[in-house]
Amino acid sequence: MEHLIAPSILAADFANLQRDVELVNASEADWFHLDVMDGVFVPNISFGMPVIKAIAHHAKKPLDVHLMIIDPDRYVQDFCDLGADVLTVHYEACNHLHRTLSAIRSLGMKAGVALNPHTSVKVLQDVLHEVDLVCLMSVNPGFGGQSFIEHTYSKVRELRAMTTGVNDALLIEIDGGVGKGNWQKLVEAGADVLVAGSSTFNAPDPQVAIREMKGM
Repeated sequence: MEHLIAPSILAADFANLQRDVELVNASEADWFHLDVMDGVFVPNISFGMPVIKAIAHHAKKPLDVHLMIIDPDRYVQDFCDLGADVLTVHYEACNHLHRTLSAIRSLGMKAGVALNPHTSVKVLQDVLHEVDLVCLMSVNPGFGGQSFIEHTYSKVRELRAMTTGVNDALLIEIDGGVGKGNWQKLVEAGADVLVAGSSTFNAPDPQVAIREMKGM
C-alpha cells in the first residue's frame, strides 16, 4: 500500500483555517489529522468540537481525529457525529481499552490506539485484532514542532513484526517531527501513515512539501 500523508491542522494558521483546509483538499495529502488536547492528559489545550465541525464543513478528505484527553469514552459518539473517519485514543488514557475500541468500531469509525514514546508496543498484543491503526508518538505529546525521537524506527519494526499474520491490514501511523529528513526511513521501517504538521504548513510551499513526502 502506498503510504498516506495526514497534515496536522494543529500547525495550520487558525486565523485562516478555511484557507489551510482547502490547501489540504487541493494537495496530494490523504487525510486531515486533528489533535484534540484537554490540558490534563497533555500540557496543552488545542481545539474542540466547534472547530472540528467547521473543518468538517470544508474538508473533502477523511478526518483522522487523535484524542489526547482523559476518559475519551465520554465523547466517542460526539466525534462520530462530527464526521470522524478514524478515532484514536491513547492507551495510557483508557482503563478498558478493548471496550473503547469496540465502541468506536460499532459506530463505523476506524479504531486507533496511540502510544506515548515511553510505552512499549508489546502492551497491544492482546488487542491487535481489534485495532485498525496504531499511532506511535515520535515526540512527547502536547506541542507541535518538537524533535523526532530516533527510537521510533525500532518501534515501527517491532510493531510491524507483531501484526504479521495477526492483523496484516493494521495501519502504523507516526506522529511528531516527521519531515523530509526522515519520512523515507519511516516508510522503509513499515510506517503507513505520516502525520506532518510543521513540515507541511511551515514549508515555503506546502503543496510541494506534501508531494515530496509522498515520494512524488
